[in-house]
Amino acid sequence: MATFLYKLGRSAFRRRRLVALLWVALLALAGVGAATAPAATSSSFSIPGTEAQKAFDLLEQRFPGGNADGATARVVFQAPEGQKMTDPANKAKVQDVVGELKDGSDQVASVTDPYTAQAVSKDGSTAYVSVSYTVSGMELSDATREALKKTGHDAQGQGLTVEIGGDALQTVPATGAGEIVGVVIAGIVLVMTFGSLVAAGLPLLTAIIGVGIGVSSITALASVLDLGSTTSTLAMMIGLAVGIDYALFIVSRYRAELAEGREPEDAAGRAVGTAGSAVVFAGLTVVIALVGLAVVNIPMLTKMGFAAAGTVVIAVLIALTLIPALLGFAGAKVMGRKQRKGAVDLTKADPAKADAKPNGGTRWARFVIRRPVMVLLVGVLGLGAIALPAASLEMGLPDDGSSPTSTSQRRAYDLLSDGFGPGFNGPLMVVVDGDKAAADSTVEKIKVLDGIVAVTPPTPNKAGDTAMITVIPKGRPSSLETENLVHDIRDATGDNVLVTGATAMNVDFSQKMNDALVPYLALVVGLAFLLLMVVFRSILVPLKAALGFLLSVVAALGAVVAVFQWGWLGSLFGVEQTGPIMSMMPIFMVGVVFGLAMDYEVFLVTRMREAYVHGERPGEAIVTGFRHSARVVTAAAVIMIAVFSGFIGMDDQMIKMIGFGLAVAVLFDAFVVRMAIVPAVLALLGHKAWWLPKWLDKVLPNVDVEGEGLAATDAEDGDGGNGPQGPQRESASTLREIERVMTDLVP
Repeated sequence: MATFLYKLGRSAFRRRRLVALLWVALLALAGVGAATAPAATSSSFSIPGTEAQKAFDLLEQRFPGGNADGATARVVFQAPEGQKMTDPANKAKVQDVVGELKDGSDQVASVTDPYTAQAVSKDGSTAYVSVSYTVSGMELSDATREALKKTGHDAQGQGLTVEIGGDALQTVPATGAGEIVGVVIAGIVLVMTFGSLVAAGLPLLTAIIGVGIGVSSITALASVLDLGSTTSTLAMMIGLAVGIDYALFIVSRYRAELAEGREPEDAAGRAVGTAGSAVVFAGLTVVIALVGLAVVNIPMLTKMGFAAAGTVVIAVLIALTLIPALLGFAGAKVMGRKQRKGAVDLTKADPAKADAKPNGGTRWARFVIRRPVMVLLVGVLGLGAIALPAASLEMGLPDDGSSPTSTSQRRAYDLLSDGFGPGFNGPLMVVVDGDKAAADSTVEKIKVLDGIVAVTPPTPNKAGDTAMITVIPKGRPSSLETENLVHDIRDATGDNVLVTGATAMNVDFSQKMNDALVPYLALVVGLAFLLLMVVFRSILVPLKAALGFLLSVVAALGAVVAVFQWGWLGSLFGVEQTGPIMSMMPIFMVGVVFGLAMDYEVFLVTRMREAYVHGERPGEAIVTGFRHSARVVTAAAVIMIAVFSGFIGMDDQMIKMIGFGLAVAVLFDAFVVRMAIVPAVLALLGHKAWWLPKWLDKVLPNVDVEGEGLAATDAEDGDGGNGPQGPQRESASTLREIERVMTDLVP
């Protein structure tokens, strides 16, 4: 592989104008496709195989035109102090609102009158109007939303307290600010890392091009493939992350090759041949993690995973072709000013002197090698302590009660809770597949259960073979009490009774995500283990990588539970309401963090493997790997933490939780696992770390990530197989190999 990528890198360097033109053309083509494609609506959300989904499907068949999955809104009214909503003046105002809502949009399916629907609280202080729409919340037009808001605002101006809740007002959170902050911080970190604006600009430029192509392609195909608006958000987040990482690694290797005295074209080829091999396998691990989301069997997640994986593939291809092409345009400017000062001839650089100068990575690696047991214990015990709260993990989906108090949705939620009880914010819909007698029997069975405030009489369809029953629980929608009630109703009634509604759907979604976690982990970690075994020609190194990843993810989940479920330091991160952790959080973190963690593992350890294969002893190889890669991995991790942290400041609780979880997961994995635990374990294992049974060595394909095959390329170019200072390097390598063999022989 190294030889093929070497030739690809040199070819892209020589034909840089053609390569750059092709990528610009692809970007323009994707942009035109996105601009001319029909506007996409929200992706239909379904959970195949769950009871809640079966009930929705049955309602669509038996209640045609009912739009069981349509958006809903609740306009909540509270009378001024000393008045009641049943007062004639206030009643007239509410009925005016009901009329305005019915005429406000052709997307309105029905509007209930609170005085005929028994939607007035016992003390008369609060009332609510329920609005149902013919389309889902994300498909509502802006005009419909504005009409809803205007109606509420007009009523509030007449002396009533009016707040609006429900999914009709839910929109995709704008994430532009977080992304801009992340890109700005990434630029600062890259300038500090490279000391060159040109070198810093290349990863940013190529990452933006890759994300532009990926997101534009998703937008162009959204209507055809029924892709939701959140699909492009995930693809943008992941594409930006890996795009910067991959370009950063290849540019860094290119600069190192120039510093060793190679010609620019040869340096570009070698950077792609060695670092590019790591990029390919790192990209494959990310693709495996994202495509593996199909295991959950939720169409929306499957589409999101495949779309994001496609963006990662684009990032890999850009790193292997566009980066060397742009390096050809950049020339010597890719080096820092100090290295160019005085017109230094890079071909005469002495690599021995460059390697002799210790940097921060070298000093840290030597410290770990001297005290591996202490570093290992501190790292494992520290992450283990942070992971303890994960044992109390409760999963669910956020509702309006977790929104900031500044939003109308949260105030409407609180008004309903105060006037009617928390359960009115999440009523359960029970669907009876049977006649009137079956429906009446179901009502009697439900009434005797605990945790219920009210049960409405059955509402039959025209054919009389199906009925709907509304159950109001005592607890809030996301509470454990309400979840238990859903299970109790299902246990107490027969197979012909199905429980659905937003609350029941959330319960089923959480259960499905929980059931899929172990199979998903087994698939992703298992395939990545095999892939890393091919890369590193070792059993223990991939095993250590997988175990370290699990430790960092569980620790990150522990931190999420402590902040968002227990409320520790909640005010610091803007958490106003604690509650269950978002159901998809564990799987989402596993997928995203696993890919990024394996990036850092491959980037760091392949350089160690390369040094070991070329004759260095295990300890020396660890130091060499850190000398060349620690700075790059640190920069990449800081950039990712900054990108993800930008989402913590958002109002949306779900986005806030995702940003926090991913930021701390990258922090733990990059700086504790990869930079501390990994070198400590490798130092303790010594030569055993790179052990592979002979029979397995023969079976596994040789992908040559270390670039051993490039020696033949050097020989063809007249380097004698070693490039600049070849004989000296060959002698040193031979001496190190002899020393290693003698060390193994002498007890």
